[in-house]
Amino acid sequence: MSATGKIPIALTIAGSDSSGGAGIQADLKTFSAFGVYGASVIVALTAQNTHGVQGVHPVPADFVAQQMTSVLSDLDVGAIKTGMLATAEIVETVVAGLAQAAGRPLVVDPVMVATSGDVLLDPNAVDAVRRRLLPIATVITPNIPEAAVLLGSAQAKTETEVIAQAKALLDLGPGAVLVKGGHGSDNTAVDILASASGIDRFAQPRLDTRHTHGTGCTLSAAIAALLAQGVALRPAVERAKAYVWQGLEHGRTLGVGSGRGPVDHLFAIRRQHTK
Repeated sequence: MSATGKIPIALTIAGSDSSGGAGIQADLKTFSAFGVYGASVIVALTAQNTHGVQGVHPVPADFVAQQMTSVLSDLDVGAIKTGMLATAEIVETVVAGLAQAAGRPLVVDPVMVATSGDVLLDPNAVDAVRRRLLPIATVITPNIPEAAVLLGSAQAKTETEVIAQAKALLDLGPGAVLVKGGHGSDNTAVDILASASGIDRFAQPRLDTRHTHGTGCTLSAAIAALLAQGVALRPAVERAKAYVWQGLEHGRTLGVGSGRGPVDHLFAIRRQHTK
């Protein structure tokens, strides 16, 4: 509970994952894991499973706007995250709607490609994300390939190059940039946080698992949940990364699907029920 006795609220604006491992479903599970009430604005429906994305159906932009107004006019939202936004029109609609929540922390996960490799963002929308969404974000959380696309450059191959790209993204206007190192090849997964305070490095041992579906959504949702509770950004990132690492570790034995399975968002709750 917050200092006022009310439960903190976080809002996710993203696409739905019909298999439950990523997108809106992953975000809501993550919010719950952190004791935060989750609200949602669905901007696209997907037909997907642990093998990939079979179809994407964007929600009409005017209905996205209506969802945002419904939630933000009634709920005391403490933090917001955006995920898959599908089209340039939806990006513009979301940016306009966020004016109703000015001053609240905004975590932008610039989802472009699913873990399976399926494209989730219209190429025409990349520029809208770059110009309109990034400058109003508290923190953006691209992975290494997404950072390269946003900058129109080659993918970083070394930690030095990742730091340089994080600084270049910071110049586009967000308050902070967290470049996720999950796509790296070293034995240690390193995330780089760039902000006005400098560079922070977060490292965890890389786990040998193919069950990584939804990791990016989960990390950004965890950060948003912690920001909604008033946690500062750096400790929020540190705690969120630890949570994702444990979700990956437990996800190896979750047994959901026959392909690239999801992380275990509710490992702590499940552990309590098995004692």
